[in-house]
Amino acid sequence: MRDYSYLQDMNERSLAQQAAVRRATFSPSEIKTLRPFSIWEISTFMFDVPADTLRKKLAEDPSLPQGTVEDDGRQRWFSLQEINELRRRIRFRGRAMLPERPKGRALRVAVSNFKGGVGKTVVAQHLANAAALDGYRVLVVDFDPQATLTHSMGLVEVKEWNTVWGIMCRDLCREADRIMETYDDPADCPYPAADELPKDVQEIGLMRAQDFIQNTSWPTIDIIPSCANAAFVEFASAQYRSLHKAWSFFGCVARYLDELPEDQYDLVIFDCPPAIGYQSLNAAFAADVLYIPSGPGYWEYDSTTSFLGQLGDALQEISVGFEKIASDAGITLPKAFLDIRLLMTRFESANPLHTAMLEAFRNVFGADVCQSPIEMTRAVEQSGRFQMSVYEQDYREMTRETWKRARLSFDNAYQEFKLTVLAAWKARNTAKEARK
Repeated sequence: MRDYSYLQDMNERSLAQQAAVRRATFSPSEIKTLRPFSIWEISTFMFDVPADTLRKKLAEDPSLPQGTVEDDGRQRWFSLQEINELRRRIRFRGRAMLPERPKGRALRVAVSNFKGGVGKTVVAQHLANAAALDGYRVLVVDFDPQATLTHSMGLVEVKEWNTVWGIMCRDLCREADRIMETYDDPADCPYPAADELPKDVQEIGLMRAQDFIQNTSWPTIDIIPSCANAAFVEFASAQYRSLHKAWSFFGCVARYLDELPEDQYDLVIFDCPPAIGYQSLNAAFAADVLYIPSGPGYWEYDSTTSFLGQLGDALQEISVGFEKIASDAGITLPKAFLDIRLLMTRFESANPLHTAMLEAFRNVFGADVCQSPIEMTRAVEQSGRFQMSVYEQDYREMTRETWKRARLSFDNAYQEFKLTVLAAWKARNTAKEARK
């Protein structure tokens, strides 16, 4: 018989093999590093100027970062830190290189769907990488206990209390104390105080907001990671709800992010699990924009349809069943997104079935469907296989056209994403001003 101990043994054997996989995937030191970028990449894909114009700027001002000349003796390569310094200091015909950043807190985007394998993590990773190359500061939050995004960002040793589960534990402690303080006589409160909760929860409750944030191999991307041990968060959250029935469990991550300084990040991107539960509901309530990736097949369409219905039903049930709890916690119901977008992934333009499914999506969902699908290319396949985004792959390791085609596919999707984000950001600020 193969019971839980057999599964645990399989887990231990797999963990032992992970070290070898990391060595093959990342670097001999088992620490993922971000590659440098050539003048061709910077001028073509980031600054949108001729390469000779950028070279002239560098020659005119030796105090600017000059990059590093590699073995070929001709091409200069720049780190992302150097690129960001160039963004701050260089203008081309009066045009600044820094991206538009509306005022207020970072905009939050949840990448979510029911179906596994539709590219949620690939989309979240590439949007985060593209935004970082565009000059934005990004926080990614890995809600998925599979932790693929965490591993792709170069983190492998993560403790469960540093995940979203830890944020929820901390929130329970803080909310327990807040609710207790609303009673003139604490003895009248029918709910436990923080010091009456389980000891492990109390210990996590003492953590600071910044303790959950970890650096990645990208200097302007931080992460709240996940790990396999975080899979029990759904069971633990149900237990905590039974302990404290006045806890607005769906507002944990939103309250946490509200603690961070407004100017710490520009974008927050959530990679959600393929299920509707405590974690995905927290992502939904914290998000300003909902991004829904879907593959080009019928089953993906069917799953997306189910996801939309079940998420809508879950949000409706919370709006009806938790109205008083939400009001006491300062949460506005019903939950409303500033925008909802559907993004087709693994798309092959030469495949009649794919084009038909894209047309079907557009017929049903109209303008909510992104105009630029993510194309399936060799470089995209490799990004999943080696846990490296197209942006992290060195174009010298494949044909330049293959790499360029994959990059342009993600660049087009990112530019559409950026327009969506900026429009939602401005709409949020306009609504906020109107309420004053």
